[in-house]
Amino acid sequence: MADRDILPDNFKPVHYDLVIKDLDFKAWTYNGTVRIDGEVVKPTNEIVLNTLELKLLKATATISQNKSDQSWESTGFSEDQKAQRATVTFPEALPVSSKASVSIDFSGELNHDMAGFYRSQYKPAAPPAASVPHDDEFHYMLSTQFEACDARRAFPCFDEPNLKATFDFTIEIPSDQVALSNMPVKHTQHVGRDKTLVSFERSPVMSTYLLAWAVGDFEYVEAFTDRTYEGKKIPVRVYTTRGLKEQGRWALQHAPKIIDYFSEQFEIDYPLPKSDILAVHEFTHGAMENWGLVTYRMTAILFDEKLSDSRFRNRIAYVVAHELAHQWFGNLVTMDWWDELWLNEGFATWAGWLATDHLHPDWEVWPQLVHEGLEDAFALDGMRASHPIQVTVRDALDVNQIFDKISYLKGCSMIRMLASNLGVKTFLKGIAIYLKKHAYGNAKTSALWDALSEASGTDVNTIMAPWIEKIGFPVIEVTEKGQEIALKQSRFLRTGDVKAEDDQTTWWVPLSLKGKTGSQGIESLALTTKESTVSGVNNDFYLLNANATGFYRVNYPESRLKALGTQLDRLSTEDKIFITSTAADLAFAGYSTTAAFLNFVQGLKNETHYRVLSQALDNLGVLKSIFGDDEEVKSGLQKLILETIDKALENLGWDAKPGEDFNTGLLRKRLLVSAIANGHQETIDAGFSRWKAFRADPEKNSFPADLRSPVYRAAIRSDPAATVQALKHEWFTTPAIDGKEICLQVLSQVTNAEIIKDVLLPFNFSISPPAAASDAVPAGDMHYLASGLSGNRMGRPLLWQYLRDNWGHVNTKLGGNPIILDRLVGLSLGRFSDYETLAEIEKFFAGVSTKGFDRTLGTALDKIRARAAYKTRDAGGLKAWLVENKYV
Repeated sequence: MADRDILPDNFKPVHYDLVIKDLDFKAWTYNGTVRIDGEVVKPTNEIVLNTLELKLLKATATISQNKSDQSWESTGFSEDQKAQRATVTFPEALPVSSKASVSIDFSGELNHDMAGFYRSQYKPAAPPAASVPHDDEFHYMLSTQFEACDARRAFPCFDEPNLKATFDFTIEIPSDQVALSNMPVKHTQHVGRDKTLVSFERSPVMSTYLLAWAVGDFEYVEAFTDRTYEGKKIPVRVYTTRGLKEQGRWALQHAPKIIDYFSEQFEIDYPLPKSDILAVHEFTHGAMENWGLVTYRMTAILFDEKLSDSRFRNRIAYVVAHELAHQWFGNLVTMDWWDELWLNEGFATWAGWLATDHLHPDWEVWPQLVHEGLEDAFALDGMRASHPIQVTVRDALDVNQIFDKISYLKGCSMIRMLASNLGVKTFLKGIAIYLKKHAYGNAKTSALWDALSEASGTDVNTIMAPWIEKIGFPVIEVTEKGQEIALKQSRFLRTGDVKAEDDQTTWWVPLSLKGKTGSQGIESLALTTKESTVSGVNNDFYLLNANATGFYRVNYPESRLKALGTQLDRLSTEDKIFITSTAADLAFAGYSTTAAFLNFVQGLKNETHYRVLSQALDNLGVLKSIFGDDEEVKSGLQKLILETIDKALENLGWDAKPGEDFNTGLLRKRLLVSAIANGHQETIDAGFSRWKAFRADPEKNSFPADLRSPVYRAAIRSDPAATVQALKHEWFTTPAIDGKEICLQVLSQVTNAEIIKDVLLPFNFSISPPAAASDAVPAGDMHYLASGLSGNRMGRPLLWQYLRDNWGHVNTKLGGNPIILDRLVGLSLGRFSDYETLAEIEKFFAGVSTKGFDRTLGTALDKIRARAAYKTRDAGGLKAWLVENKYV
């Protein structure tokens, strides 16, 4: 296909028999043999497959015809590193045959790039097995990460999602370690001194990116599903390196229940004989849905009842549900090509929240999705440099960049919008039809729409096509005319400069209207043209997009927005979050004013819901970030923030009360951190007092894990130099799984330029002075500190200067895993608010290769343009409002 750079179609794989041997823990290499059975579709003397950082040693092709076999040995290999392909050449053309095989001997690297077959460093929590590799500072475990296109780093293969096959996998390991793979162990065999050959049962038909294996000093905790599958309960295990297994209990409480829940909702039983979960010490993303062996970042799966921040309960429950949803949607039925990645990720994101809500209705996860998911999707999709959900993907480096908030969060928002309008039961019926029809195969988005149309009787393809194929989303302009409202949809851009060519799409917009005369509930009307009117609307109160199920903004007249601020008792939690964020976004883009947003926020002073207050604080924080160079404006915004949280802060204080619900605990931490960040001296002093007592006697004066962030923040603010050294030590020694993440996030809040330059940047990038491995942030965690510094007025320019001056080193250090470099660029650059720095960044990157992060860089530059435009346009209006309302 013209828009895909794909392998030739002369050989079609059907089955792989892969053997990995000779793991060398000093040279970090291994040897392997793979036999790929398949079909020669066209006569050819060349077999082209994917390889990356592999050395091909020997190849043989065997063709079976008329009950006899004929073999050819390869006469040569050629490698195209850029295309990540190898061509195996045979002395004559292989004939067409339905029974053929290609066997390849190869060697590979156990890299430290979190891609392919790689090693993770860790400090053992208990004495490890004797054979576990180690150096002076760290021990190592081995595992794989193949999505999107890194199976080719581990073994030669046809590494495209629609070239599915079955897999037999065997690996030779030290006898005192454990090997895991997608399927249960078939048999083990001792081979020589202290070595065991472990063979696994044959996998179902699946894509190469879902194959997985791991080797390490593993132990596990186990539970079973309540339901039976083919007469047996499915064993579910959480594996960790030795000494950590008990921290897998929280995840283990969820996984079996989620397997049962999805088996019922999708009307297809979980298709494998076991479900393993593995905590991996170094990991690029949050988790990876390998069929039957899901791998996780440590903080996304392990929870310590005494040491972990309670917000990780929520994260773990959701991520487990998300990855298990993939076992059906993604693994059983796979997108045809990477341009439809959203099919996997958008659905799994929505289904993850569906299952989490089923298990924890008290958590109110749908408001969480509106606050965290919908808003992040809006922020990216409101940029001109965004991309459609279904986007052209030519090659491997292209696909890495679309594991983003469009594929995950806009994709999820599309699913939620559609499910809300069809009805969740009807929607799930359509999902079941889709999964049954395409099981063990590949499908395109149109196949999903067909199944949902069959279940609902609605022409889903027609109403959803613009949402999937076109970039952006609409804003609905509301004009009031008595009991009638006139509606007009147009493309929303955060830069506020929509041109005629930007505004060509007409979306199907579900209006979800509350306040229609004579109706008590929500009217499911839809806007299907650029402009329309709705009559019979209540003058006193009406609301569009009730419960925020639609993916669009609503621009009310300013008087209506102010009225809604006095009618909070008639709004759901989702409504309050959505209206708050919309008012802020419309002001940001110039559709409305900052004054209109602030007038609405003033109505939230009695609000006590964690998600609503968090949304307001997020939006007020953006104002501080953009306009805070003016000290008067910064001071005025701080007063407004403290006034907004004052009542809730006074009610909650520092100490949890017996029987307190989950969201109240989260709210306390958010309020304390916000109070400290905005100069509330009483809270700063109370936090610093706890810090000093803790430092004097850690055992006697410990404090709850949820208070680490506010206490650390108070200490950073009160005594930065000493606290930075103490937190670096805490980062290195913390027994808490989430401790490193929390330390890095707090360290990024330092406002002393010398500390940032001399301590934090070298610590994060380990460039100069040379740092021991134990005194440098590992690549997979660098984004925590970089992102925080980017949001820090003092840290932002210093981080950019550092990246610019050391780009060669940063690029070399992170280039082994393009995903990490892409993420670093995206999180480090987008928070400037001036045209001068914009020009500087554009000029710098014009002179270097941006392959692998060009799309993300474009988005970051767009963000700066939008922020700079907002600052130029509304600085005067914001200051005037602060003066008029006596904050300045």
